[in-house]
Amino acid sequence: MFFHVKELQYNAKPSKPDPVYAKKLQEILGGQYGEMSVMMQYLFQGWNCRGNEKYRDMLLDIGTEEIAHVEMIATMIAQLLDGAPVNDQEEAAMDPAIGAVLGGMNPQHAIVNGLGAQPNDSAGYPWNARYTIASGNLLADFRANLNAETQGRLQVVRLYEMTTDPGVRDMLSFLIARDKMHQNQWMAAIEELEESQGAVVPSSFSPEHEISDVAYSFMNFSQGEESKTGRWARGSSMDGKANFNYVQQPEANGQKPQLNPSPPYMHGTPPISDGGPAEMNH
Repeated sequence: MFFHVKELQYNAKPSKPDPVYAKKLQEILGGQYGEMSVMMQYLFQGWNCRGNEKYRDMLLDIGTEEIAHVEMIATMIAQLLDGAPVNDQEEAAMDPAIGAVLGGMNPQHAIVNGLGAQPNDSAGYPWNARYTIASGNLLADFRANLNAETQGRLQVVRLYEMTTDPGVRDMLSFLIARDKMHQNQWMAAIEELEESQGAVVPSSFSPEHEISDVAYSFMNFSQGEESKTGRWARGSSMDGKANFNYVQQPEANGQKPQLNPSPPYMHGTPPISDGGPAEMNH
């Protein structure tokens, strides 16, 4: 059951309208790493959670908070659109400043949404459920969540730098702080799970079915050997079960692929003899 409180989680009130910035703000609402994505990702992870009850509760806590963030950003976008379109096209043509505003705003904000937010990114691409991950493996999911919060916070920080509006910056400052907490939250949960089940996902798969010779080898598949100095190429592996090794010149150990000709009904390329093109039957 969900219960809505009329007050926002935090203030979302710009100092003045800015239809152009409203278009930019759509990215952290309906973009790949926007609040709609993490909202749906965390909620579905929670609803599908079959693990320890504390993880389910935590996921539903943060997923529900993300609903509040969607509401805040949608409210901010709607207020940034107040008064837009500013004037009719004839007047706009006589005023370059107004014309620039009209030219830079998302016309769908006025035509389709009636000066409201939309579940799209800043380029108008509709939000997509494929942005979300809910695999049923908590460690795999929490690592995806850390990535989502990392990319999301980066985008909010960039948007903070794109405006001087104190009201907008105030809301973004709140979201930036919460994203810091959420990154820390997922790092803590990841550390806890790694301590109990190991670092590699899934931990339940038997190593007997792996080709162990290559399980900890970093292979040099590009020109240059700078990568050999990295932590990933030497010392103890991150799961603590072996040592990394650096393969300077990886060798091909597989067969040379040679596929059978396709059957006649597929109408593929006819066989070509070594002496030249196949002779046509007459």
